[in-house]
Amino acid sequence: MKKLSILFAALLVLVIINSCSDDFFDKKPLGSTSENVFYSAKGIDALLIGTYAIVKGSYLWDVSWGASIQNWTYGSAASDDAYKGSEITDQIPVNDIERWSVTPSNGYPADKWRLTLGHGVVRANKTLKVINATEAEGNITADQANSFRAEARFLRGLFYFEAWLVFGDYIPLFTEDTEDPAAVSNQNDPGAVLAFIIEDFKFAWENLPETQALVGKPTKYAAMGIAARAYMQELMYAEAKPLLENIILSGNYSLMPYFIDNFEIVTNNNDESIFEIQACVNDINESLNAEMGIGLNWPHGGDIGMCCGFHQPSQNLVNAYKVDPVSGLPLFTTFNNVDLANDQGITSDQPFVVATDPVDPRLDFTVGRRGIPYKDWGINRGSNWIRKQLDGGPYMPVAKPFFNKSQRYTLSTTTGWQTGINANNYRYLRYSHILLWRAEIAAFENDLITARNYVNQIRDRADNKVVMGKVLITTLPASVYPWGPGSTDADYMDGTTGPYVDWTQPAANYLIGLYDPFANKEEAMRAVQWEQRLEFATEGRRFFDLRRWDNLPAGMRVDMVQTLNDFAQGDLRVREFMRGAIFTERDKYMPVPEDQINLQPGVLVQNPDYL
Repeated sequence: MKKLSILFAALLVLVIINSCSDDFFDKKPLGSTSENVFYSAKGIDALLIGTYAIVKGSYLWDVSWGASIQNWTYGSAASDDAYKGSEITDQIPVNDIERWSVTPSNGYPADKWRLTLGHGVVRANKTLKVINATEAEGNITADQANSFRAEARFLRGLFYFEAWLVFGDYIPLFTEDTEDPAAVSNQNDPGAVLAFIIEDFKFAWENLPETQALVGKPTKYAAMGIAARAYMQELMYAEAKPLLENIILSGNYSLMPYFIDNFEIVTNNNDESIFEIQACVNDINESLNAEMGIGLNWPHGGDIGMCCGFHQPSQNLVNAYKVDPVSGLPLFTTFNNVDLANDQGITSDQPFVVATDPVDPRLDFTVGRRGIPYKDWGINRGSNWIRKQLDGGPYMPVAKPFFNKSQRYTLSTTTGWQTGINANNYRYLRYSHILLWRAEIAAFENDLITARNYVNQIRDRADNKVVMGKVLITTLPASVYPWGPGSTDADYMDGTTGPYVDWTQPAANYLIGLYDPFANKEEAMRAVQWEQRLEFATEGRRFFDLRRWDNLPAGMRVDMVQTLNDFAQGDLRVREFMRGAIFTERDKYMPVPEDQINLQPGVLVQNPDYL
């Protein structure tokens, strides 16, 4: 079978629809399934598939936006990478995440807590209990039991890691042997949460195979990779290094030829992918086997419109892709002095000229901007394609998860109102992560040759493919859709669109250079940090990277408070929404949801920064 997600819906209905109640396996309500029905290899496999289903939260689709595995709110919109987008009056709780004014009553963090801890960890623990009981009854061998446990503990580790990213150490730790999870406090000793997460992943990498016949199932290297990321969050470079080295030396993974290969449906589960969140559409109503947590983040207006215009790239991010016209390297200190030209406040039928400044080729695979071909959909017509420029800025919702027009209704959903949902997997862990984390460690250790080697591998790949099609017209009313007046979809890339698009030329002035030998470790670390931003932009990671880099020694440190406050002030040039927003140390983590504390009074406590 190609994708585990195909089985999710049937399993949820037939097996574990009531599994979120803590005593599900103890009660035997009329018509329910007894636990011992699962005391076999097939039964355990069914429960595991149900545990995988929690990862992307599809069965919670109506509240999954705050729980998304892609962390577009906490990792992207809360950072300098992106705006919430859409309109101020839609999904108001995200306004507070973007402006760093979250309170314990905000529903989005509550959804993340509910999905990761209340459903994911609970489901993994119940599956582990069944594995233990099945082995005790002699229905599976010890080797089979450990193989199943490895998957369940990988998933539990993943759920805890996701919760830890957002809430920090103020999360309760409980296992399948915990008698009463509701009595477990979220006050932990320093380092206890990380140690708990690593213990799960260690068991997983010691018992999972190097490869899996079924895509979507984790391998030992997936467990090592996420454990390494957990260590990186605490700058525990010595612990992360051997795990990353094992993945690199395994020879199982390689960079794909093109950067865009990591964001195309046709290149799902490729040689660069280490762990992907599987997605498929049109197998059940609402396409619930896709990733519903980003179901709002699709183009909203004009010819391309669907729902709902959230998660729009920031001007600060766009500026970060500008490069030196000679070296092709980032403009580290001056990138945000002058904005790359944008069409904020300019209607589609008014003239606008695309900037000729040299930019990194990855910009237009990451950001949809006016006057650039937007995949095979047509010339991006600017304001008519934006839900509300005044609130969300001039750029389209992030391009990476989107699909091609030629794939609409076959690889995108045909049901429901979130019509951007599609079969594009989310590459949670890929080889480029491994290389750049290893480069970061090398920079810290003053191993300048290794740092430069891995950074340049990523940059060299970025130059292999650019967006083609220079748009030759500057006014873009509805009549030009898709490729100029009188054109059709068939004119895409065929060279026959006359004076409107020249398909023989790149869409913009693309330039990227390789680094010469670094002078010192501070210079190397700056290059690695910038490369991670450019390579992984809008993928829900930037906020967490800023948080960990804030703890580096002087010379390598990125001051998170200053960076985000400078961003808030700088992007006032584009929109007013961030006026008065101030980022503080408190805002590095989300508060413990108020409703959870109310459910467990005297057990759960609030993060002191929110008292």
